Amino acid sequence: MSPLPDDRRPLISEDDRDAAVRRLQDAYAEGHIAHDDLDGRLHQVLTVRTHSELKSALASLPEENAGTTSTIAAAGGRIRRRGAWRVPRTLKVESAFARVHLDLSRAVIEHAVVDIELQLGTGRARITLPRDATVDVEGLRTEWKDTLYKPHPHPRPGGPKIRITGTMGYGRLKIRHARQ
Repeated sequence: MSPLPDDRRPLISEDDRDAAVRRLQDAYAEGHIAHDDLDGRLHQVLTVRTHSELKSALASLPEENAGTTSTIAAAGGRIRRRGAWRVPRTLKVESAFARVHLDLSRAVIEHAVVDIELQLGTGRARITLPRDATVDVEGLRTEWKDTLYKPHPHPRPGGPKIRITGTMGYGRLKIRHARQ
């Protein structure tokens, strides 16, 4: 069977369309395209049906950033992120003795998948997720206490996937969804 021509490829998904809109907004915010160009390209992205049409709407934009990695480290005390903060694609949290609280419930999450790598000695860790997030803790190794996580009883589709990996020594990780 021969491959389909570019114009015959399956229709674009809403995720493809949303990613294209974000890419245009980023290009405008970084000064790569003018306001008039943004308006025209947004209209094009919101009305196209095929991947080739979508590709032409994004032509001449800089390559998409694959994501960023940030590291938060502390020997002791507290590591805390809450409110409206921008979550990187990969977040590394390192501490020998600190308590960790990451509240993602109101954070700006621009990636479909966010990797959180924990390297914790002792101390507790708590992660609060948006209601529509899904969690994967298969890559997390705990030495002393099991991770406490109860999946949301009524998950909303379309949220980010949070993958938690790494090692926890003698603390406990509690994961919960926001109540809002």
